Amino acid sequence: MKRIIQFHIYKGDKYYIAQCVDLPVITQAKTLDALAKNIKEAVELHLEDENLSDFDLEKHPSILANVELSEIYA
Repeated sequence: MKRIIQFHIYKGDKYYIAQCVDLPVITQAKTLDALAKNIKEAVELHLEDENLSDFDLEKHPSILANVELSEIYA
């Protein structure tokens, strides 16, 4: 069972976008702080009233976010 839910974060034209690797969840926000709140809320809503073992998740999983930085060679 997984203890961590992973997200990939990248910058779009106007918003930061977070796409979950483990669940069908995607969210966006103008700042990284707002995005962190959106991620937590989106995961809570997605898993609400669900059996976590159906998603191969342990009770109270953590969220790990990987942030894609802009290109270093331009």
